[in-house]
Amino acid sequence: MFCLHSILTSVILLRSPILLVWHDQLPVAGVHVGVVLDLGSMTGKSCETSMTMALEDFYTIHSNYSTRLEFQFTDSMDDVVSAASAAVNLLNNSQVEAIMGPLTTVETEFVAYLCNRSQVPLLSFSATSPSISPTHLPFFVRANLNDSSQSIPIAAFIQHFGWRQAVPIYEESAFGSGIIPSLVDTLQSIGTMIPDRVVIPTEASDDQIDDKLHRLMTLQTRVFVVHMLPELASRLFLRVQALGMMSAEYAWIVTNSVADVLDLLDQSVINAMEGVIGFRPYIALTDEVKSFSQRFKERFWQDNLVPEVADPTIYLLWAYDAVWALAIATEMVKETTPNFAMPQRGNLSTDLSTIGVSQTGPELLNAIPSTTFGGLAGNFRLVDGQLQLVPLEIVNVVGKGARRIGFWTPDEGIIREISARDNTDNDNIFRSIIWPGDSTVPPKGWVEPTNGEILRIAVPVKTGFTEFFNVSKEAQKDVSTPTITGYCIDVFKSVLEKLPYAVPYEFFPISVDSYNNLVYQVYLKKFDAVVGDVTIRANRTNYVEFTMPYTESGVSMVVPFRPDSSQSMWIFLKPLTPRLWLYSLAFFIFTGLVVGIIECNNDEFGGTGTLFQRFGIIFYFAFSTLVLVFAHKEKLESNLSRFAVIVWVFVVLILTSSYTASLTSMLTVQQLQPSVTNINQLLKQSDYVGYQHGSFVKDFLLKLGFEEAKLRNLTTADFYDEALAKGSSNGGVAAIFDEIPYLKVFLSQFCDKYTMVGPIYKTDGFGPLLQDMSRAVLSLTEGDEMPLIEKKWFETSDTCSSTRTSLSSSRLEFDGFEGLFIITGTVSGIMFLTFLGKIMYVNRARIIQGSQEVNEMLIWLWHIIRHVFLRAKHIIKGVISMVMKQLGVQARLDANQSNIELTRNY
Repeated sequence: MFCLHSILTSVILLRSPILLVWHDQLPVAGVHVGVVLDLGSMTGKSCETSMTMALEDFYTIHSNYSTRLEFQFTDSMDDVVSAASAAVNLLNNSQVEAIMGPLTTVETEFVAYLCNRSQVPLLSFSATSPSISPTHLPFFVRANLNDSSQSIPIAAFIQHFGWRQAVPIYEESAFGSGIIPSLVDTLQSIGTMIPDRVVIPTEASDDQIDDKLHRLMTLQTRVFVVHMLPELASRLFLRVQALGMMSAEYAWIVTNSVADVLDLLDQSVINAMEGVIGFRPYIALTDEVKSFSQRFKERFWQDNLVPEVADPTIYLLWAYDAVWALAIATEMVKETTPNFAMPQRGNLSTDLSTIGVSQTGPELLNAIPSTTFGGLAGNFRLVDGQLQLVPLEIVNVVGKGARRIGFWTPDEGIIREISARDNTDNDNIFRSIIWPGDSTVPPKGWVEPTNGEILRIAVPVKTGFTEFFNVSKEAQKDVSTPTITGYCIDVFKSVLEKLPYAVPYEFFPISVDSYNNLVYQVYLKKFDAVVGDVTIRANRTNYVEFTMPYTESGVSMVVPFRPDSSQSMWIFLKPLTPRLWLYSLAFFIFTGLVVGIIECNNDEFGGTGTLFQRFGIIFYFAFSTLVLVFAHKEKLESNLSRFAVIVWVFVVLILTSSYTASLTSMLTVQQLQPSVTNINQLLKQSDYVGYQHGSFVKDFLLKLGFEEAKLRNLTTADFYDEALAKGSSNGGVAAIFDEIPYLKVFLSQFCDKYTMVGPIYKTDGFGPLLQDMSRAVLSLTEGDEMPLIEKKWFETSDTCSSTRTSLSSSRLEFDGFEGLFIITGTVSGIMFLTFLGKIMYVNRARIIQGSQEVNEMLIWLWHIIRHVFLRAKHIIKGVISMVMKQLGVQARLDANQSNIELTRNY
């Protein structure tokens, strides 16, 4: 350590690498950093140039920093042991504060264990495999993207095109296998199956690669995800092209290990990869990136004298940013003196056992994650010891290189443009893509397999309800050429057509006594699946899995009709509901009052008679409108009353016509009622009931409380009819329990004799291998094809719709006439108010003078209105009581609450 006095008179050189100089310059402390690279390869030399430039650029900008990194480059010679030896030498002899590199995953993993033991941070800018994790090796810092971060974007791309299967192809190394667990889990989470995995040795010959590819050609999937280093990937795609696997039916996807270096591959390899899709981190071409690229090319040419220098790859940008991050973290710590706690040496000490433990390493490790800045590769920010997710660029290999077709971001998923405000157009989310074979049509992702396994599909043989399932006699004898038809078969074949891949199958007719036994055969692996009218039951799901149901679910019962011979002496009240009766009565009274008041000076309306006579004439006139042909003796003199009566007669016409039609139907049409209305009635009478042969309904009835001796086994719709016609006391049954689809088929043939009654006991319907089938079933049921299939097999006869009688005639409700009552009430109210206004206008002078005659007229009018309301109250109360009594309802009206209090106001 050092002390800096305010006035220095000489240059003082200390043991530590710190130099104090004149001219107000801050002291600079050197920090030793080891770098392990394969300096014999072009990649290693490129990294060395990039890191040297980063060091120079950083301290040119930050010349006031008191620390300075000093690199010690060592050659790993592309060998794990050499890389480990170089790391041991850096830790033991140089006692470096941090190490950067190496290039390969296997070298980095070995060095990471050494650094973790010595507590020296290891910054890696090239080891992307998830097999090395900061979680298990805390002193390992990944200054690049984890390969597993590509799993979600690749899965999103596959899901977008609806590919249901994909095969990963990867090299046999820690780098190749590192991404596979994450990739497989992500693909399976979206429902994409992994039928196979292909591992290619890093030193595989062309014949070995061809053997792997021939195996892939036998599969039905045509979607492949390639994850390997560029050298092996180049050889792979040359063989892929040679074997004709770059046709329009294939889809090839490569990870960033290949996509990042497409510009460095030979043109023959690029030609072989025509149509390949690649994912790589997106690098914005900022001015800083362009400047670095130009300077890098010049510097690398000067240092290595190569004829042509390519643009720097993402790995060189990560190396550049990693140097800056380490330089910033070192300045934050400011502890530069090597401080290693050395272990005690034993008799058999080795280089590994003599590695000390850095005392400043943990502090430097904590400072690195807090370093954030805008780097060449994007925003540099570490999360859990790894570089945060960045947008990925999706490219298409076309022509001489890669062409961008879209992006993937952690927040928005797949999008067309990074800067676009609207990326919601799912149909045009990508730019035009050239697929293998120069095709512009996306591959469907599968073909008919050449040697794929054929599914053994068991089908039940039954004699009844052949609309659902019918196995011909020839099929029962010769299973090789079965002739099987029916609603369930058509649904199954339609569902298979909607799958995104082919499913070869063969039907095997099986005679069974119980559907439970048939389902159990699948559990025993004697068959791969069952197709037919198999209901989804809880106990069956313990052995097999079902698709989502494609029919209406539930169990109900069918019973015979019986004539309804009971007709009440008050049947004439049934056509109208009580509410409609009350409103009709109220409007009769209201219309009569309005007409009577308007015609108060008309002698024919009792103008000179007593109040009681006037009241009788008014209501006699109102109710006589029910008979439209009746010639009223009373003639209307006022146009106001005539208009009100015309509208009211129109309402009465419609009301009486509807009443007549409803009453006629009740009196002339035979009303049919079910012979049994609920299960308790059957249990109480100990009636026999029927169920379909082989159905789970038998167990269901036993649970409801029926005795097994009271259950009859039936097979066909004709047997259903025969048993119900005989009845329970004559060797038949009183009711038949079955699933709703069967009952609907039965009723479509015998709808004039039987009906479905009682509650519906829910089941899950028919279900016919799973997730994909369920999606296809859902697509089928939501489309137009399912109604056509149902119409083909379950078309109802025309006689059913005409002969089927409703169990209860619909009564006329007030809601259907509410509009008419509003019209007539409004018109009558307006006429009444017009009449009052006319009187007030004619007698305005006398009203102002308050003459006695006007007062007498108003008093007379008040008495009429009050008398009418009081009379109407008693009449309405009596009618309501009578109607409610006939309907079985006790009417209780509070006379005190129904009184209408009127107040005189002169």
